[in-house]
Amino acid sequence: MANLFPEEEIESLRRELERHNRLYYVDAKLEIPDREYDALMTKLIALETAHPEFYSPSSPSLKVGGEPIDGFERVTHRLPMLSIENAFEEQELVDWDAGLRKALECDALDYSVEYKIDGVAISLIWENGMFVRAATRGNGTVGDDVTSNARILAGVPLRLASDHPPSSLEVRGEVVILNEEFAAFQAAQVRAGEEPFKNPRNAAAGALKLLNPKLARDRKLRFLAHGVGYVEGVAWSSYWEFLQSIRKLGIPTTPNVSQAHGFGELMRVCAEMIAKVPELSFEVDGLVIKLDSLADRDRLGATSKSPRWVRAYKWERYEAETRVRGITIQVGKTGAMTPVAELEAVEIAGTTVSRASLHNRDELDRLGILIGDLVVVEKAGKIIPHVLRVNESARTGTEEPYVFPTQCPECCAELQKDEGGVYIRCPNPTCPAQVRETLIFFASRPAMNIDGLGEKLIEQLFTAGLVDGIPSLYRLADRREVLLKLERQGQKSIDNLLSGIQASKQQPLWRLLTGLNIRHVGQTNARTLERAFGTIDEIASQLEESLSRVDEIGEVIAASVHRFFRSEYGIRLVNELRELGLNLGQPIDRSSVPAEGKLIGRTLVVTGTMVRLKRDEIEQLIRDHGGKASGSVSKKTDFVVAGEAAGSKLTKAQELGVKVLTEDEFLAMLR
Repeated sequence: MANLFPEEEIESLRRELERHNRLYYVDAKLEIPDREYDALMTKLIALETAHPEFYSPSSPSLKVGGEPIDGFERVTHRLPMLSIENAFEEQELVDWDAGLRKALECDALDYSVEYKIDGVAISLIWENGMFVRAATRGNGTVGDDVTSNARILAGVPLRLASDHPPSSLEVRGEVVILNEEFAAFQAAQVRAGEEPFKNPRNAAAGALKLLNPKLARDRKLRFLAHGVGYVEGVAWSSYWEFLQSIRKLGIPTTPNVSQAHGFGELMRVCAEMIAKVPELSFEVDGLVIKLDSLADRDRLGATSKSPRWVRAYKWERYEAETRVRGITIQVGKTGAMTPVAELEAVEIAGTTVSRASLHNRDELDRLGILIGDLVVVEKAGKIIPHVLRVNESARTGTEEPYVFPTQCPECCAELQKDEGGVYIRCPNPTCPAQVRETLIFFASRPAMNIDGLGEKLIEQLFTAGLVDGIPSLYRLADRREVLLKLERQGQKSIDNLLSGIQASKQQPLWRLLTGLNIRHVGQTNARTLERAFGTIDEIASQLEESLSRVDEIGEVIAASVHRFFRSEYGIRLVNELRELGLNLGQPIDRSSVPAEGKLIGRTLVVTGTMVRLKRDEIEQLIRDHGGKASGSVSKKTDFVVAGEAAGSKLTKAQELGVKVLTEDEFLAMLR
């Protein structure tokens, strides 16, 4: 920049800093270390101080924090910030979905699902691309003008990343403090002799009401967008499209938003997201389920209190403080090393908690837990207890760091970290811990569903040396007399066990594939592989390329499947299961596929409301003509059949360049 004029150099620095802000807060990427970023900011501030004639209200230097303000003015929201109606039971969601489908006269709806962040609701407004105002929710109609403090919110652009921004854009979301940053802030409060805040939400709410933006900045507030308010000069067809659009403008959005078509898929998505709650770096108290189509939202409207098109699927949260007595390692069925906090027993929501998963080494490092630390443990709804954050202010100096092992604690194999992943694994498939966990999963309901074979009995069998892998389960019939000598196992229970094991030989192939513990292969992918190839031998004979061409499989799953069936362990296992008489699938009768089908080898997705036929009728036509009716759009999709109010699937098709057909065009193609 040495040859630039001051104005050009200032503008170049501003653009560079804005780019790094977007990379970090929107794309979660770090291109330069903090020291280099700070050096750029220092240089910009020095140049702006020397050349005040080039002042700009959108300069990133103004996010450092200005002078104290006199007070807060009241702001009337152009559109009310309504509350969301809650649902605590699945049946409430069943009834809500049925009501929406009846009102919109359709068989299935597209939903978006996001975490309900426990933060402070706020509205941000940009006019012609420039940030102009921020207001708290208040009573939903009138809130406090907190523009001065909102300017320093991490990730909020003072100038939108667009040469043609909307004339007016109001984005709504939550102000949050990440758990690890809150823990550090709490410790600083104690050192300063202050009463520490109890939770991140209170600290965030208090920061927005401070009259000194510099003090508010010290709490490291962040903004995460999750809603649209009043807009001019821009329109979207779906919520998913809105989120992608504002991210391109440089506005950070709520992370981990998922999509679902139909109620069954919605419940599966909810279960998956709930299971991942302990891994989040911010506090949540539920999920928010929204109708994806903005046109359908307008048709449904709102009551005086809340929109009809959204529900908060909530759970009660309970917290308690306890001390970490130690950290142990649990070896999972795929060899993943999971650190577990051994806690001083504490009662939370009527149950005694003495252990909590720390998930992986990265999570352990993020939390910064030391042995002896006082930690906040949360139990929310059906979620297993997890460590929320460390109370750093309670440290006495006697705490000790935990050293993550380099060898498997069960078999002493050298541990390996997933390439590009976070998990550290034992690579030995015959590791006793992996074998034990694999047997437990193999017999469970999601896999082979073997009656009479529960976790406790498997532990007994394993300890007694009666099982050492999946094939050994099917040889237990020859050990009946030994089984009868096991503790608390009578003749009837052993007969039921052997009968359940024998019956499981006839389970469908997808259940066997699920139970084999192939990484990345769960029930859904196992069903897909069975439909595509029919038998386990056909699957095992495929190259990675042919496996990855199967819709919804992809390169990562294909590589894992190929590696398993080409491994010495996988080859030996399949041969043993064949000898033992398990169902290894049935060859596909390719003659059943229409030889003259217009859609042979084609994958189609149907979305939106149709006029002449129902959606499921169109999907049946696709199958009748040799095609595949898929539920999601990907680069492997050949056509999308789009009806009225088509939402996120249409948007994704347009982004990927997938050809879109109207209902009439689709029917004409078949003729």
